[in-house]
Order: sequence, then structure tokens, then C-alpha cells
Amino acid sequence: MKTIISVVVAFILGGIIAIGLYAQFGNHFITDDKASNHSQLDAGEQNKPLYWVAPMDPNFRQDKPGKSPMGMDLIPFYGEKSGDSDMAAQAGAIKVSPDVVNNLGVRTAHARMAKLENTIHTVGYIGYNEDTIVHMHPRVEGWVDALYVSTAGEAVTKGQKIYGIYSPQLVSAQEEYLLAKKRNSAVLVDAARQRLRALHMPKQAMDQLNSSNKVLQSVTFYAPQSGVLEQLKIRHGYYVKPGDTLMSIASLDEVWVEAEVFQQQAGLLKRGLLVTMNVGYLPEQQWRGQLDYIYPSLDKTTRALRVRLRFDNPHRQLKPNMFADITIEGEASNKVLLVPREAVIRTGRQDRVVLALGDGYFKSVEVKLGRMDSDFIEIADGLKEDDDVVTSAQFLLDSQSSISSDFVRMDHSSNLTMSQMNTMTVMEVPARADTENTLHQQATVSGIINEINAIARTVNISRGPIEKWQRGPATMDFIFSEQLSSQEIKKLKAGSDITFTFELHDGEFVITALSLADEAAL
Repeated sequence: MKTIISVVVAFILGGIIAIGLYAQFGNHFITDDKASNHSQLDAGEQNKPLYWVAPMDPNFRQDKPGKSPMGMDLIPFYGEKSGDSDMAAQAGAIKVSPDVVNNLGVRTAHARMAKLENTIHTVGYIGYNEDTIVHMHPRVEGWVDALYVSTAGEAVTKGQKIYGIYSPQLVSAQEEYLLAKKRNSAVLVDAARQRLRALHMPKQAMDQLNSSNKVLQSVTFYAPQSGVLEQLKIRHGYYVKPGDTLMSIASLDEVWVEAEVFQQQAGLLKRGLLVTMNVGYLPEQQWRGQLDYIYPSLDKTTRALRVRLRFDNPHRQLKPNMFADITIEGEASNKVLLVPREAVIRTGRQDRVVLALGDGYFKSVEVKLGRMDSDFIEIADGLKEDDDVVTSAQFLLDSQSSISSDFVRMDHSSNLTMSQMNTMTVMEVPARADTENTLHQQATVSGIINEINAIARTVNISRGPIEKWQRGPATMDFIFSEQLSSQEIKKLKAGSDITFTFELHDGEFVITALSLADEAAL
């Protein structure tokens, strides 16, 4: 009994002691548990960026936040994450956080099989139909003693008096003809008449000579066709001789239009294709004609293919040197792989697109281009159907991916090794409200024009180094700003030395001002 009472008393005392210990140290247990949570947070805070990198120059790195040589905020680089998908383990693959994808306005499009639009839109200049231009030359020496037209561009009608000429040679030939008639020698008359015809004696003058039997001291010449004076090179009193061009008369019943198309569109052309034309001063009217001739060589300056078009002009509304909008209904093509034109990055030495691999990963790949129209461009090699390509902000993604990319298209069936995983570059860009503003930067640099397309307003330039950005020389494609007129662009040609100012705007390198060597700024 005493034993049982002793056990019960010991149990009660143990409970009392346990309650006291809990009351004294219970808070310390809870605090230790919270401290464990804090230590986990501290471990998360220790996952700091490896370094900070410039958005437009991955070779510029710093160990702390700051500004790049271009004035952009540096981007933190965290290294590779263990949860990255296998597809990202390709050389040159980069990862961009969803917030930055949204802030940059990254858009994508599918590569799809479709027929390339066969309609070609271009511009042209109206000119005379050179087949109908008549050049007037004298066949005798003499003096212009009468001129019935006054200026180039003047309208004339067939049979209208144009000019009169006094020529001793014509006077002598007329005397021989009248003498032969007096002798009543058919042989001599015919020979004298043939000589007058060879000297271009007009029929009206011959009739007057036969009726009056008097020598005409001044012989009047008449317009051989209706039209306008394309040029007038004589004045009253001029001395002329055989070989001189006195004037030219061009008909406006039909006109020629010369236009240019891109060389990639040459396969869509053939003679006889239907062509439509609009001119600015008669926007409600449309002319229909046909493709008459395809020139055998490209223009040296624009590298475009010239074509000649024919249009009827019965009311003479179309005037030479007018500017016209041209639409050519080209030959239909088979289905080909197409991507939007803005998705292609053209560097002069290589054509690339940025693939969207999914899960925020992107990669630059090399492609071979085919034909193009106003909206799409054919991909001959480098992509497959349903690939997603980036159509905006691709230049920023390409600048990072191209540093380590092998420019080979992703092979999803390949087995990836750990060494391949380590080649991946991860670009974690923090979300910032002013990300778009960082794309607007300017630089002035000198360069040499390699190729220019005045119609598309694009140019390929081998530029010099940009010291303030710490960028070396490069060959790049640029586009001309709208503030540069077409006349200013036409002054440029391949091989020209220029100094120009450009800015990066919405993923495009835009030239805003330029000047040729030894000339003022255009």
C-alpha cells in the first residue's frame, strides 16, 4: 500500500515539474522553430545574382548594379536553375521571365505552309512610248528661215507646219527637175524627182513645184505625226546640216511605265501579265495594262529588277514623269514555308530568326530565305511548320542568344548531356516599367554602304566602331527614318562613304540623319 502511494505521489510531482518546465521554456521552443524558418529565408536571400550584365552587350559585366555604356540598367544574372526544361539545354538558349516578356511586348507567330502572295506592289514613272518617237533630221545644209513652233512640250498635229529651210542644195535640185520637165525627158524627170525625194522634199512642196513650175527658195516641212514636241533644238536663223537633230515628236496615245521589283520576286514575272495603275491626281480612276518587257539586268544602285509596262492613254490624261502606284498580278506559287517579314534579322552575312522554345526560352537560329511579298518571306531552310518565331523585340533576344548560339535548329530527339546543360545562358531580366524606354538609344558613326534598296528604304552598311558603347566594327542592316525623303536616299549608292546617326526603335536600327563624305548633312 505504501508502495502504491509513493508511486502516485512521484507521478503527481513529475507532472507538476513538467508543467513548470513548459511554462518556463515553452516560449523558447516556439522561438527556435521560428528561427528555423528565418534561417530558410536567409538561405533564399543568399541566392544572389552571380553578376550584372548589360542588356545589349553580354560581354559587359559588373559585380553590382549600375548602368551599361549605353545608359541602360544592368540586368542581374542568376545562373542556371535546376528546374529548367531539357529543351533549354541547347547552345545559345536563353530564358526570360514572364514579366519581362510582357514588358518588352514580345510577340510570336507560327511558321506556316501557304502560297506566297503573287501580287506585286511597287511604284513607277510614266514616260513616252519610245517606239512612237519621231526624230526630225535635215538631209541638206541650210538655214532655218521659218519656225512655226516655239517650245518643247507643245502639242502638234499631223501635217502641221513645223519649220522652213533655205538650202542651196534643194534649190539646185529643183532647178534640175524643172529643166528635165522642159526637155520632156522621162528618164531625166524621174531621176530629178528621185533626187528630190532623197533630199526629203515634202509632198506639199513637190505639188507646189509641179503646179507653179517655180523654184521654192524656202521649203516648208510638216509634222509626220500628232503628239507633243519631246525636244526642240532649233531657233529661227539656225544653220543646220545632215545629222543634226532638229526636234522630236512623241505620241501620247500610249505610254510606257518603268517600275522596279525586288529580285526575289523575279520568278513571279513574265511578259503579258495583267497590270493595274493609279496616279495621285486622279485617285478614282484606274488604268489597266500589261507587262511588256523584263530588263535583263538589275539596277546597280537599288539591286532591283526593272520592268516596262504599257498603258493605253486615249484621252492623254497620263503625262510623262508622273509618279504611279503599280500592282502586278504575278504568277501563282506553290505552298511554301512562310514567316512574317519582321521576324527575320538580316545582318548582311547571315539571316536569323529567334525561336520561341516555350517556358520562357528563346534561341537564335540561322535560316535561308527565299522569295518575299509585302507581309511574308519564304524560309527555304532552318525552320519547320508550326515553329514559333518572335516578331517583336527579337533584336534584344538575339543579341544575348547569338553570343553562345550554334545557330543550329533545335533537335528535340537528341539526348542531352550535363556538359550541354552547362552551355545554357539564362537571362533573368527584372520587370521594370521603363524597359521600353531603354530601347531608344542613339549613336553617330561612319561606314560604307554595301547595298541599298530605295523602294524598301533599307540599306546594308559596314559601320565603324562605336566607342561610347564599346562596340567593334560590324556589318548591319538599317532602315531609313520617315524624315529622310526619297530624293535624299536616291543620292546614295553602293560604295558611298557616309556618316550617319541611328537609333534602336522597336527592334529596328533606324537612320535618322546622314551625310556623304565632303557634303553637308542630308
